[in-house]
Amino acid sequence: MSEVVSEVSKVSEVVLVERDRKIIREIDRWRVCLGRHIKELAGFSGQRACDRRLRKLIDGGYIRREKILYGVAGIYRNTAKGARVEALPNVSGRKIRIEQIKHDITVLDTVIFLSKKHGVEYNAIQSEIELHRLDGFGIRKHRPDLVFMKDDKKICVEIELALKARNRFENIIKDNYRTYDNQIWIVPSKDSKIATTLKKNKNMYDNIHILTLDKVQDQKEEN
Repeated sequence: MSEVVSEVSKVSEVVLVERDRKIIREIDRWRVCLGRHIKELAGFSGQRACDRRLRKLIDGGYIRREKILYGVAGIYRNTAKGARVEALPNVSGRKIRIEQIKHDITVLDTVIFLSKKHGVEYNAIQSEIELHRLDGFGIRKHRPDLVFMKDDKKICVEIELALKARNRFENIIKDNYRTYDNQIWIVPSKDSKIATTLKKNKNMYDNIHILTLDKVQDQKEEN
């Protein structure tokens, strides 16, 4: 019996390398990731190699894969053990709403779009989670989904898949105008109510740029 236990222990034992630690950090700052996102963020040459390493991290108890949405590949989340090795907040038990998952997937599709199409480095992008942590405990205010610098301009990105209350939406636009050189909005389609509202506000706030969802997801592969 002890030999069997020993063999099981050997199988689950994983020696973490820097890329493994990067995977854990990336999952933390984006909340959830798909395999295709991790492939890009961690610099794997192919999806198969990425999936093999993710399986080892699952077997080692550092991350987990959950099938939550029908038609959407399993999402990866950190475990308490994974968070602990990188001294990250343990959010492994936090429930994630279905609409939040769809939003977070689109955020990461946008991150990869910005990198591939516009040369924005991954580590130069701050996530909403990171921005809130910089605010400090107890301070809760709206933060964009992404913030980065390009050509000496501070740019924010908002992924807006469902229209907020009008006053709140327009206040966010106004705050972004005051704080950032450019504000990029990712919307479901050019004919959506969100896009229409943004176009009206462009008359007052000339730093608004609108991109449709299909533009940022055209490089997507399901994994």
